[in-house]
Amino acid sequence: MRTLNVELDERSYPIRIGAGLIADPGLILPYLKTRRVAVVTNDVVGPLYLAPFVAGLQAHGLRVTEIVLPDGEAHKDWATLNLIFDGLLGDRCDRSTTLIALGGGVVGDMTGFAAATYQRGVPFIQVPTTLLSQVDSSVGGKTAINHPLGKNMIGAFYQPRLVLADIGVLGTLPDRELKAGLAEVIKYGLIRDLPFLEWLETNIERLLARDPDALVEAVERSCRNKAEVVAADETEQGERATLNLGHTFGHAIETGLGYGEWLHGEAVAAGAVMAADLSRRLGWLSDADVARVRSIHERAGLPVKGAALGAERYLELMAHDKKVSDGTLRLVLLKQIGQAVISAEASQDQIRASIEACC
Repeated sequence: MRTLNVELDERSYPIRIGAGLIADPGLILPYLKTRRVAVVTNDVVGPLYLAPFVAGLQAHGLRVTEIVLPDGEAHKDWATLNLIFDGLLGDRCDRSTTLIALGGGVVGDMTGFAAATYQRGVPFIQVPTTLLSQVDSSVGGKTAINHPLGKNMIGAFYQPRLVLADIGVLGTLPDRELKAGLAEVIKYGLIRDLPFLEWLETNIERLLARDPDALVEAVERSCRNKAEVVAADETEQGERATLNLGHTFGHAIETGLGYGEWLHGEAVAAGAVMAADLSRRLGWLSDADVARVRSIHERAGLPVKGAALGAERYLELMAHDKKVSDGTLRLVLLKQIGQAVISAEASQDQIRASIEACC
C-alpha cells in the first residue's frame, strides 16, 4: 500500500493506494466520527462489492445504512441526490454519521455534495471504484450535480476524511471505463508533469492490459500531482483551474449530446486535442506537439474528434463554463507540453476554427 497526503492544515487527509484495500475495514475505522455509517453506491457497483464491504464494517460493530442509486451521469441530478437524503432521514442518521461513497465519479460527487449539505455538514470518505475517480474526482473535495444547462454547476468544495483507492476493483471495470479514466491520467502529464507523460508514452499498453504495478504507479503519480495542486489552491482561484484541460470543450460535448452519451473521460480527451490545436493557433505549440497530444490519446483508445454539434452550439454551451469571469471565457491551454496556462487570449474566430478542425 502506498500513502499520499493532501495537505490542507487541519483538514488534511490521506490517499491510500493498493490492492485489496476495501476488504480491510481497519483502514476506515480510524476516520469515523462514531460507529454509524451510510454507504452510498449504485446498482452496478452494488452487486459486486456492497455486501462484502458492509459485512466487513458490521463485523467491527458498525451500524450501516445502505443507499443504492441508479447508475450513470444521466442520474447526477436533484432527484437522485434526494434519494440519498431519503435514505439518511428514513434511517434517522444524525450529524455524526459518516457517509462512504463506494463507486465512481458520479457516486463520489453526489455523496460528497450530500455530506456537505445534510444537517449542514457530515463527514465522508471516498472509496472510488473506477480509474477516473481514483486519479481525479475522489481527490480535492469538488462535489456537485449537473444542471440541464451545464455540468457540475451546482455543488460545494467539501473535503473527504480519507480516500481509499483499491486498484484491485479495476479488474471488473469495463474496457471503455478504463480508457475514459486514462484521459485524466494523461492530463497530468500534459499540464505539469512531462516526465510522467513520457512514462505514459512508454507504458500505455501496460495500463490497457491492467498490469497491477503500472496501475499503482499511474494512480499514485496522478494523485500526487492533484494533491499538490489542491494544497496550493483548494477552491480553484488560480492554479487548480489548470486541472480542467480539455474540460470546457468536453463539458460542451456532454451537455450538448445529453449526459451519459459520451463518458466524461472520452469528452475530456477530445477536448484536450481541441485545446492543443487552439494552443498551436496561438503560436505556443508546434504541429508535432499537437500530433503528440493526439497520439497518446489515440493509443489509449480515446476519441480525438469531438461531437459534431456545430461550432456555434459549442460556443453557446461553453459560455456557461465555471471559468467564465466577468463575461470573458478563459480556457486552459498549453504554453508547451507539460505547462498549462489559463488564458483569455484566443479570439472567438480562433476558438471556432479549432472546434471546426477537430470535430
